[in-house]
Amino acid sequence: MNIGLVSGRCQSDQQSLLLNLKKTLVFDEFASTKLVNWNSTPDCCEWPGITCDEGGSGRVISLDLSFEGINGGLDDSSGLFSLQFLQNLNLSFNGFSTTLPVRFANLTDLISLNLSNAWFIGQIPNDISKLTRLVSLDLSTKGGLALKLEKPNLATLVQNLAQLEELILDGVNISAQGSDWGKALSSSLPNLKVLSMSGCFLSGPLDASLAELRSLSIIRLSRNNLSAPVPEFLANYPKLTALELSSCQLNGIFPQTVFQIPTLEILDLSFNKLLQGSFPEFHQNLSLQTLLLSRTNFSGTLPQSIGNLERLSRIELVGNNFTGTIPSSIANLTQLFYLDLSSNKFEGRIPSFRRSTNLTYVDLSRNNLTGEIPSGHWEGLLSLTYVDLRYNAFNGSIPSSLFAIPSMQRIQLSNNRFGGQIPEFPNVSSPHLDTLDFSSNKLEGPIPSSVFDLANLNVLDLSSNKLNGTVELHLVQKLSNLTTLDLSYNNLTVIASGKNSNLSSLPQIQMLRLASCNLRVFPYLRNQSELYHLDLSDNQITGPVPGWISELSVLQYLNLSRNLLVDLERPLSLPGLTILDLHHNQLQGSIPAPPSFITYVDYSSNNFSSIIPPNIGNYLNFTFFFSLSNNHLTGAIPQSICNTDWLEVLDLSNNSLSGAIPSCLIEGTETLHVLNLRRNNFDGSIPDKFPRSCALKTLDLSGNNLRGKVPKSLANCTTLEVLDLGNNQINDSFPCLLKSISSFRVLVLRNNTFSGLIGCPGINGTWPRLQIVDLAFNHFRGNPPHIFLDTWAGMMEGENRHLEYIKYDLHGLYYQDSIAVTFKGLEWELVKILTVFTSADFSNNNFEGPIPDVIGKFKALYVLNLSHNALTDHIPSSFGNLSQLESLDLSSNQLTGRIPPQLARLSFLSVLNLSYNRLEGLIPTGSQMQTFSADSFEGNQGLCGFQLNLSCSNTSGSTLTRRSNQRKEFDWNFLSAELGYIFGLGIVILPLMFCKRWRTWYSTHVNRVIFRFFPQLDKRSNNLGRRAQRNRRRQ
Repeated sequence: MNIGLVSGRCQSDQQSLLLNLKKTLVFDEFASTKLVNWNSTPDCCEWPGITCDEGGSGRVISLDLSFEGINGGLDDSSGLFSLQFLQNLNLSFNGFSTTLPVRFANLTDLISLNLSNAWFIGQIPNDISKLTRLVSLDLSTKGGLALKLEKPNLATLVQNLAQLEELILDGVNISAQGSDWGKALSSSLPNLKVLSMSGCFLSGPLDASLAELRSLSIIRLSRNNLSAPVPEFLANYPKLTALELSSCQLNGIFPQTVFQIPTLEILDLSFNKLLQGSFPEFHQNLSLQTLLLSRTNFSGTLPQSIGNLERLSRIELVGNNFTGTIPSSIANLTQLFYLDLSSNKFEGRIPSFRRSTNLTYVDLSRNNLTGEIPSGHWEGLLSLTYVDLRYNAFNGSIPSSLFAIPSMQRIQLSNNRFGGQIPEFPNVSSPHLDTLDFSSNKLEGPIPSSVFDLANLNVLDLSSNKLNGTVELHLVQKLSNLTTLDLSYNNLTVIASGKNSNLSSLPQIQMLRLASCNLRVFPYLRNQSELYHLDLSDNQITGPVPGWISELSVLQYLNLSRNLLVDLERPLSLPGLTILDLHHNQLQGSIPAPPSFITYVDYSSNNFSSIIPPNIGNYLNFTFFFSLSNNHLTGAIPQSICNTDWLEVLDLSNNSLSGAIPSCLIEGTETLHVLNLRRNNFDGSIPDKFPRSCALKTLDLSGNNLRGKVPKSLANCTTLEVLDLGNNQINDSFPCLLKSISSFRVLVLRNNTFSGLIGCPGINGTWPRLQIVDLAFNHFRGNPPHIFLDTWAGMMEGENRHLEYIKYDLHGLYYQDSIAVTFKGLEWELVKILTVFTSADFSNNNFEGPIPDVIGKFKALYVLNLSHNALTDHIPSSFGNLSQLESLDLSSNQLTGRIPPQLARLSFLSVLNLSYNRLEGLIPTGSQMQTFSADSFEGNQGLCGFQLNLSCSNTSGSTLTRRSNQRKEFDWNFLSAELGYIFGLGIVILPLMFCKRWRTWYSTHVNRVIFRFFPQLDKRSNNLGRRAQRNRRRQ
């Protein structure tokens, strides 16, 4: 056969086939760079994407049509499959969206076939296995509609591909067990060098037969459910350069020998939370360049020998349990460009990075790093773009050299202890600076004027520091790219006059936080069409909420709480608003209708004096938090409030609401976590309608006029933590129906008409977490059973308790329970219930018999009140074990015998009342007992001691003279300042009661624990703008 050549090398039939292929393909001419230029020259061998053989015969041996925007036109009739001399075919990154044509099998000379991300779909045909000369096969895909290997399976596909060196099937649905796919590869592909099957729905474990593939250099099996340990044989591959096993649910201990493979360059084990391990000592001459262990469970230290890995350029160890210091030898890693050690437990100072001149990214956030950071650590790093040191304990000044790096884009130093002033920015520096976050530090002084010259700044967060001075808001107009501004919680005064001020040229800000900035008027933000988050809380803004707020059409978050607002100029018609916080203002009149898609509404602590609108439930279809507490509302709870499907917190406390509690409200506790109706005028009985799937954690019905019994269906609320029925008229026996609720922390039945014995039959682990119990002012009788009290393990934990408070996480926001405790006849409110606070009040009942000795095990107790009962016998000496006890009231009983000398060693005891019993003998001596006056012991005819100015008959020496014995005064301000964030802004009295205990506890524990785990101590935690927390309050 005579085959003519067309203009040089290209054969005419080859050119015709190519032109026919172009004609049949559907492609985007604007995206194409190859097909659009075919036929521009007469020699097809010169066309882009075409390679002919070197022998001059004009045969097309290579065709590359990758990234050509092809979206159709390839089927079994295509001229492509007549190019029988093709050795290399690349159709990757197109959009064929069709099954693989079986005529690929006609291209029997193919050595390399690349169909990656070409959007072929469906079953891979068995015909591909006929391409026996293949050395490289790539059918991988990232996203989209994937190929699958079912019939034929993987074993059938590769059975004839003995020459294959590269098998790349990422994203193909293979769905095979470990032994099946492992043996299929090891038996058919003896020359395999590259194995890449990430995201192929493979199961584990890695079969031992894979060890036979001795030529493997690259193993990529990420995103498969291997669910097995990493086998030791992986360390035996002599040519292994890359091992990628991320997101494989690996477990067990990772073999350290893998780190020592001389040829290994890339190791990726990230996102295997059950995989444990630690680093070995690294010897020299290793090849490791990329080390990715993020979100695994590695621990131990980072060895000094890591400095021997001279080629190491990328380190990611995020979210592990590494401890110790960051070794100084890391300075030897001159090739390092990316370092992320965040979310570990590293401590001590950070080393210098000056020799790592290629460094672009440094993240050391969320560790325990301390000390000052010398400015010289960052000098010469001209490529550095990102520095994140948040959530550590760095102190000293902010290193000024960070501001002189021209490539810098983000500096994030929040939640540390940096002090001093913010350095000025050099005029020519930081032209690319995008983010500046210095929040939650101890920075002082004014904001440098040069900050407002950072033309490309996108995020500026200086909140929660000690900055002072005046900031005129119109200065922000120089920051034309600014989208986030937060100056909250400093000592700043922000000047933002009314609508006549020059704020019309401000940049289009998306998030504006000016909480506690001494604002007196609303900033005129009418033109801020992109504003979606606005926090102006905790200021002195007076007057009405301006009507133009409703013109901010994309607003999602609005916090105007803790101001002096009196009215809304017009209803808030903001369809996109999801969070609305207006609490602690002076708003009056009727309850305003919330926007339609609201999820969080807080109208508490205002002067609203209407009824709750009958149709209020129509506005709460998507609401999970709704509070009207601390207003002057009257009338009944409308039935429409029961129509809400998502409500998790409903707080109507401290109003004048009346009528019966709607049954539908109780029936809705399948989703409701908190129901607070305290301090209203509700009457009738509690509806016995709690559903089997009750989700309540807090039920507070105290301070009403409720009668009847505790509903039996309340036992369905198996996750209940706080139950307060105090100050009602409930007439029932002890609620043993709740004995199986193991989550109980707080039980208050105070001031009702409960009667009978306490304790429940069949006790088995009842209420192991109970920390506050108040049964006072009822008609309980008998002796509290030992076996019942012995189950209250939460009161026996002593000092091994964490400083926390009871709160519920609500989609990133928090609700905190409050409770009233009685001390010396006065009621005080714990605005936040600390998990370390425990109390037991059994006073004013008819308990009799001896005090149960088991109470001596309650080592966590702070307050114990058994007064005004008919208890007899002696005071248990085991009370000397109550090492946390600060208040003990046993008055008005019939106790006999001597006061146990063990009470004298209760060093935190600040309140003691043993009056009006039948005690006798000498009052124990000791520094603590000498602080109590005669009031603590009066009414005991047989007692003597200097507190009563009575000498005992068996003592020698002269009679004690009467002396003036004043009770110690307690430093209220000290405690309220130091622990105010725990008990809330309204509580200064309770710390007075426990002053001595808390001062000592603070010095040994709080200073260390709080600053580490609660770095935003200076922020007002009950303000939604910074901590997005809501507290239940009582005036």
